[in-house]
Amino acid sequence: MSTTTRGRRGARPSGDDRQRAIVDALEGLLQTRPLADIAVDEIAAGAAISRSAFYFYFVSKQAVLLELLDRMVAEVDEGLAGIGLPGDDPAGWWRSSIGVFVDVFGAHRAVSVTLAEARATVPELRDEWARRSGRWVDLTASTIVAERRRGRAREIVDPRATSVALNAMNERVLVASFAGEQPALAPDEVLDVLADVWCTTIYGTPRP
Repeated sequence: MSTTTRGRRGARPSGDDRQRAIVDALEGLLQTRPLADIAVDEIAAGAAISRSAFYFYFVSKQAVLLELLDRMVAEVDEGLAGIGLPGDDPAGWWRSSIGVFVDVFGAHRAVSVTLAEARATVPELRDEWARRSGRWVDLTASTIVAERRRGRAREIVDPRATSVALNAMNERVLVASFAGEQPALAPDEVLDVLADVWCTTIYGTPRP
């Protein structure tokens, strides 16, 4: 995505700390109220910079939210890279993989809820989320296909469609839990339930 589309202007290398401070300031403010109620002046004040300095780094608060998404995606990708491929314990592997999302999005609960809400009104955010989550969908689908070739996964009509459904379920369950919606899973139930549903769907049993 281009710099203009992302809404993020190039910063001098010496300004990296200021850019991080802006992003941290918005995340802190999101703990207390929704994005629509947060002014750019508040974000700038939280980062100890002027309003004009804010606009040197970002063209809008939505652009800062995109940077927060970047951070979270990078954390997820790093966590997934450390897990490797399924071995002799596929149930444990899926649980660990799902756990990466639970841990990362759980560590940024307010941002996760805000991202889910903002996608309806911010096209750039919606497109970026689709691109990032699409990679996770593809990864899940390719793993399901590989597990079928090993003779472990059951015959699924369409691995990618199943992957779309499972990943969408994860997102909805996490957001509902973080936002305190009802009905919703308690935070300490999320990983167990999701791992059970994923393995039962893919293998026909929660303990393949």
